[in-house]
Amino acid sequence: MKIIACFLVAIFVSTSAFGDTLKRPNIMLIIADDFGFSDVGSFGGEMATPNLDALAKQGVRFSNFHVTASCAPTRSVLMTGVDHHRNGVGNMPETIPRSHLGKPGYTGVLGTHVVTVASLLRDSGYATSVAGKWHLGHEDYNTPLARGFERSFIQADSGSDNYEKRPYATLKEHVNFIDNGKETDLPDDFYSSTFFTNKAIEYIKATQASGKPFFSYIAYQANHIPLQAPRAFVDKYKGKYKDGWTVLRQQRRDRAVELGLIPRNAPMQAMAQDDWNALSATDKAYQERRMEVYAGMAEAMDHEIGRLITYLKESGQFDNTVFIFLSDNGAEGSDPFAVKAGKLWIDANYSTEIDRLGGKGAYSIIGPSWAAAAVSPLNTFKFWAGEGGIRVPLIISGIPGEPRGAVKSTLTNVADIAPTLLALAGAKQTDGNYQGKPVEPMIGQSMLPVITGQTQRVHAADKAIFYELSGNVAVYKGEFKLLKNMKPMGDNQWHLYNIDTDPGEVVDLQTKFQDVFKSLQGEYAAYAKANGVLAMPEDYDPIEQVQINAFHNYYLPKLLRNAPWIVAGIGLLVFGIWYWRRRRVGK
Repeated sequence: MKIIACFLVAIFVSTSAFGDTLKRPNIMLIIADDFGFSDVGSFGGEMATPNLDALAKQGVRFSNFHVTASCAPTRSVLMTGVDHHRNGVGNMPETIPRSHLGKPGYTGVLGTHVVTVASLLRDSGYATSVAGKWHLGHEDYNTPLARGFERSFIQADSGSDNYEKRPYATLKEHVNFIDNGKETDLPDDFYSSTFFTNKAIEYIKATQASGKPFFSYIAYQANHIPLQAPRAFVDKYKGKYKDGWTVLRQQRRDRAVELGLIPRNAPMQAMAQDDWNALSATDKAYQERRMEVYAGMAEAMDHEIGRLITYLKESGQFDNTVFIFLSDNGAEGSDPFAVKAGKLWIDANYSTEIDRLGGKGAYSIIGPSWAAAAVSPLNTFKFWAGEGGIRVPLIISGIPGEPRGAVKSTLTNVADIAPTLLALAGAKQTDGNYQGKPVEPMIGQSMLPVITGQTQRVHAADKAIFYELSGNVAVYKGEFKLLKNMKPMGDNQWHLYNIDTDPGEVVDLQTKFQDVFKSLQGEYAAYAKANGVLAMPEDYDPIEQVQINAFHNYYLPKLLRNAPWIVAGIGLLVFGIWYWRRRRVGK
């Protein structure tokens, strides 16, 4: 029987087009926003994610999967399979230094020289749709309709409120919700996770009669700030976090070991966390509520995924659907309240009262201490190149022949998703040309041979995989990781770790393996040159840069638009002072 099973798997994987011998699968690509490595229950978390856990139990979890440390660059690679420096999103519009703007690879949106996996799947006969956060530009050539999606409802920016059509920060004056290419308003009962799921189901229903397999991409805003969730989900976690973030970080680490996601003896970095016991009872209650909202938002998303699964089962499509779930980067650890301008804006636009957190009109975050628990047992979080910023959960479920509930520890990354989707569909990658125009080739590898047990590694042990964003750098080769993080989270120096035995990046091996340490630096320098990676300004600070860009994109347009009124006001003031003085002199 085993021989027969292996034979069938081999046929499934090697078929050039599944439509020739087997029914091509539906593909459901689900991306969460700012989920830490251990936020999902099947990755060690305490939050209720039963539907994702069921997919993990039926499929495969990847414990050594990497993305970029920020939203847009990850999404650009996910959609194209092309290094983000080569696809146009070398940095996010929100964090890019002004001196990099417009340089090759740094437009902040997808370039016209890349083709998306959606286009290739559509061309091969798939019905394609997207619902959720896009963040890849909303120019005419960058809407989903121009990028291979036949139906789309997107929030086009880096994020938004989850209940209303309004910004979550001083990044832009307004947010763009686009329904099939046209700007649109939101219904009064809008909640992002629910609405995006409704749209996904609507689009699948609309194409079911065509007999085409579907490619559905759902990009949730959970758990991007502001943290918001229906109260019923939030209140379930009352008292769950009374022991604080340091205890939670250790508990998640221990569960990750039990689940086989990290080595039993792997050390864990003591990330900088405030002393929980030093907080007042009032502060503890407030911080607990923040984490309760975070957990409620995650569970609300999982609930919507469950609703989608129920629909697919009732419509007879579940058994022929492959699910891919990942996060776009690690948990969000920055604190907009710590920046005076950010706090002033939030206080002027949102409530931060404890009894309102999670609800409409309220603003909440988890901050760096809870984020350290969310990425447990890893180090650093969103924006940084430590494992906590770029190693995230990946679940792939529904592929015939995959071992149920297995954990794969092979090194892989987001560039491997697009080739995997094309392999699932029996669709071909481009040969460097698409519709008569040259395009960038995909750099990843299909994960199907590893999923089905044909091979043990996605990438050869001697192949180096490179990463850079905002000056934070990682190079993977075999069991080694070369790492450099800029300040304030790092020291802007190179470090070397054995990422297989030390995923928490605790023991620096640069002295022990000096040849490896030097050679990987040389390989990175060659990569940076070949891919147009720009060096960061010496005074670059990501928090300051966001404020600078906010001034240019948010405050300056307001000032210019109101300039006539400002000038008129100043003129009246000057005239008033002059007139007052003249009258006094006259007396």
